[in-house]
Amino acid sequence: MSVDVKKIGEQVEKESAVINKIRTEIHKVIVGQDELIDGLILALLCNNHVLIEGVPGLAKTLSVTTLARMIQASFSRIQFTPDLLPADVIGTLIYNPKSGDFTTKKGPIFANIILADEINRAPAKVQSALLEAMQERQVTIGDQSYPLEDPFLVMATQNPIEQEGTYPLPEAQVDRFMFKIRISYPQKADEHQILKRMARSKPATDVDRIITPYDVKRLRLLADEIYMDEKIEDYIVNLVEASRNPSAYKLDIGQYIRYGASPRASIFLALASKANALIEGRGYVTPQDVKTIAYNVLRHRIILTYEAEAEEKTTEDIIDQILKTVDVP
Repeated sequence: MSVDVKKIGEQVEKESAVINKIRTEIHKVIVGQDELIDGLILALLCNNHVLIEGVPGLAKTLSVTTLARMIQASFSRIQFTPDLLPADVIGTLIYNPKSGDFTTKKGPIFANIILADEINRAPAKVQSALLEAMQERQVTIGDQSYPLEDPFLVMATQNPIEQEGTYPLPEAQVDRFMFKIRISYPQKADEHQILKRMARSKPATDVDRIITPYDVKRLRLLADEIYMDEKIEDYIVNLVEASRNPSAYKLDIGQYIRYGASPRASIFLALASKANALIEGRGYVTPQDVKTIAYNVLRHRIILTYEAEAEEKTTEDIIDQILKTVDVP
């Protein structure tokens, strides 16, 4: 097995230049926000969806559009509003009175990268239109199903639920996002740099198209080959199990957890840990890889009780206790 790990490590070393170039190119436009940028790259490598939450003005939309411009692939931006209809997202059948036939008009969901901007501004009927696309990677219009392009990623932004005019996303849809990334205000030095770069009538937002869908697929296949020891797999399962049965791990947090993480959490922790090892330039997964991505994978999958809210406990607090308590291999 060590020979395989060495071979994978050599491949990772060759590809690390591509990943560093992606980071460098995004940082031409985005100042700071390293966790967000790495999260977007990880989602790209895992061919999965990401939900970004933060107050307005933190470059959520700009980060996604910058990443999309770097890839030679199709891109759609859907601005979610309260009056949006499912047909505005997936498409609809158009009746032709001359021929008496119906023709299919495909919606903006038919692209490689979808920016679902302010996704929680639209009601549940619109959110339901995304469920099939995100999970099955196909869309049904009328009585016919159409496969979506590969790669297919939904990168959604949302304002905090506490803001006015927002709708809480259904749990079934939130669970389909691999990551939920929360971003906060920049550091003082970063904000000074943002001011210098963006305080002009036409800020520089151009980036080079440096990768193709083929490059993305190649990197994705390499991420799949990253070596994960069985002890790391056990560690991942234990972390997820601790969110469902905390008393078995001597955790006194059961009263705060209404529902633990779903099986998707185990799958996504494994996938994202491998991808994180890749962007860190390693051919094998360490426990630190799991810890690094644990918050983004678990924070929207652990549902808290009213008691937790009353005591102002957050999912981050719960995840922090689980990571500190579960034995590390």
